[in-house]
Amino acid sequence: MKDVIIVGGGLAGLSAAWRLRFRDILLLESEKRVGGRIKSERRGNYWLNWGGHVFAGPNTATDALLRSVGIDALPVPGVVTAMAMNGKILVDGRVEWYPFRIPMSWSSRFALIRAGAKVRLAVKKYGKIATRRPGEDYRIHQQRIYNFLGDRTFTDFVGELPEDADAIFRPTVSRSTGNPEQITAGAGVGYFHLIWNKSEGLSRNIVGGPSTLTDTIAAALGDRIQLGAVVQEVEQKKNSVVVRYTQNGVSHEEEARYAILATPAPITRKIAVNIDPEVGAALDQIKYGPHVSAAFLTNETGPQIWDNVYSIATPKRSFDILIHSSNLIRSFETVRQPGSSFMVFSPADRGRQLLDKTDEEIIQRYLKDLDDIFPGFSRHVVEASVSRFPLGSAYVFPGRHKLQPILTRPSGRLYLAGDYLGTFYTETAIQTGFSAAQDILSFLGTEAVNIGNEASKAFRMTGI
Repeated sequence: MKDVIIVGGGLAGLSAAWRLRFRDILLLESEKRVGGRIKSERRGNYWLNWGGHVFAGPNTATDALLRSVGIDALPVPGVVTAMAMNGKILVDGRVEWYPFRIPMSWSSRFALIRAGAKVRLAVKKYGKIATRRPGEDYRIHQQRIYNFLGDRTFTDFVGELPEDADAIFRPTVSRSTGNPEQITAGAGVGYFHLIWNKSEGLSRNIVGGPSTLTDTIAAALGDRIQLGAVVQEVEQKKNSVVVRYTQNGVSHEEEARYAILATPAPITRKIAVNIDPEVGAALDQIKYGPHVSAAFLTNETGPQIWDNVYSIATPKRSFDILIHSSNLIRSFETVRQPGSSFMVFSPADRGRQLLDKTDEEIIQRYLKDLDDIFPGFSRHVVEASVSRFPLGSAYVFPGRHKLQPILTRPSGRLYLAGDYLGTFYTETAIQTGFSAAQDILSFLGTEAVNIGNEASKAFRMTGI
C-alpha cells in the first residue's frame, strides 16, 4: 500500500509530490507531460511560453518551493502597464493619463475617468484586505479576499460604459477567463491591484521559463510519476483510498492511505465517486473559462519599442494581452541581441471564439493584429505555436465566497488541491498542494507512532 496517491501532475500536484518526496508516493498524470497550464520550451537563451508566466515573491509558498527545488526566479523587469489601442501604443507615463492619450470620444473619456477613480479607490481598499497578517492561516486570508465585493459583478460595480471605455477595462478583468459581466467586482479590482502594484503579488519570472520548475521536479521524482495514466475512479474507504486508472490500454488499481486530487474541479467531481455530497455540490458550482494562447519567436536584429516592456494590454484585438517573454533576458544585456519571444493570450469569450479554429487560422488572426500594432512584425516570425486550454482558469463569480469553507474543510482521506481553491493562481496551486501534503505528513507520522506503540505493547504482553 502506498502512503499517498496524487492525481494530477500540474503545479498543485507536483508541489504536493515534492513536499511528500520522502514518502512512498505515486503521481498519476493523464497527459504525456507534466505541468498542466505551466508550459514553456527553451529556444537558446529565450523560451516560448503558453501558460502561467508570473510567480509570487519572497515569504510565499512559491518562494519556498523554488528555493527547495533550486530554481531561480527574478523580479519582472520593464513596464507592465503598456497599452496598444486605436492605433496608439503607450509604453510610458501614468495610467491615469491614458484616457487623454488614447484616441477616443470625450464621452468615453469622461466615463473612463469616473470609473477609473472608483476602481482606484477600491484598489486601495483591496490592498489592505489582501495583505496577509502575521501568522495568519492562508485559508482565512483567502476567505477575506473572496468576501471583498463578492456579491456583485465587475460590470455592476463600474456600471455600463461606452465601447472604448469598456474596452480598456475588459483585457485586464477578463484575464481570469471570466468576462466583466461574470466575475466579481472584487476579483476585477484584484487584477488592477496586481498590475498597478508591480512589487506585490505575482511579480517574478522563472529563469529559463516556467517549465524549468515543473520539469525539474518531475526529473527528481522519476518513475514515481506515471504519464498517460487516466484515472477513472477514486474510492475512499475507512482506512485507505483505492484509485483505478488505465495506462496504455491496461487497467490498474492502486491503494494508498491517502489521496490528493489535484485536478480541475469538474474532473475531481467526476472521479471522486463517494466524495462528501456537500463538497461534491460545491465542486459542481465552480466555473471555468477557456483560454487560447500562442507563442512567437522572432529574429529582428535592432532595438524595438517593446524592449523595455513586459506586458501590453491590447483592447479590441483577437488577444487581450501580449507578454514579452524575452524581457527578462533583455534586461541582462549590455548589447541588444537578435530576436525576441512573445506570448499572446485570449481568455474568456475571445478564447471561446478561437477554440474550434485550426492552429493556422489562429496564428494568422494573431499575426494580423500584431502587424497592426507593430508594422512588419510577421516578417520576423521564425516560429509560432498554439495551445488551447478549454478549462483555462476558474473565475470568481458572485457568491463564490460561500463555497470556500466547504471546499477547504477536511474530507476524510481525500484532499483537494488546485488553483480553483483561491485567487492567486500559481501561488494558490502551490499553497494548496503544500497544505494537503503537510496535513497528510502529520497524519502519517501519527499513524506510525500509534503502530509503534501497539507493537511495543504486544511485545511486552508476549514477554509476560
